[in-house]
Amino acid sequence: MHQFLLSVDEVDERLPECPDVEDKWEAIARAYLPDGIREFQDFPSASLGWMMYIGMALAKMWDTEWEIYSKIDDVYAYMRGKRGYDGLDEYIREEVLLLAGADYVGLEKLVGECASRVYNALRRQNIEPGTREAFNAYVACLHQLYLMGIAVQLKRMGYHMTLQS
Repeated sequence: MHQFLLSVDEVDERLPECPDVEDKWEAIARAYLPDGIREFQDFPSASLGWMMYIGMALAKMWDTEWEIYSKIDDVYAYMRGKRGYDGLDEYIREEVLLLAGADYVGLEKLVGECASRVYNALRRQNIEPGTREAFNAYVACLHQLYLMGIAVQLKRMGYHMTLQS
């Protein structure tokens, strides 16, 4: 996925480090998993893609009001509570990232493409559904999407991981 995002100039070669947001991963994953697993059967791209949106939202929160958002115990439940699970993507694009028009649609397409690529890679692993291995693979995919969401949003906000000359 990094190579794809690099090819469309959405991330830098070197991925950013944002420990404050990365440290939220475990709590977010724990809160997200019941919804994500439930939705995966019928809506795998949404189940995966929503985590990329969550990473983007946390990166934006980190840049704007981290002293407030970092204190929210369950930031996933906080965001989901705004419009429900099904509206999480729209809430993040509209109210957190403040996107409209072509930017709104473009991000929807980008996240959809990333989720689709991850889902296809996951399916090619031929892992038996319902197993511990399948669960671990799903969580690993979510984690990568979360990290890529952070990286995409940080770059969009002007944080570049390039060598200074």
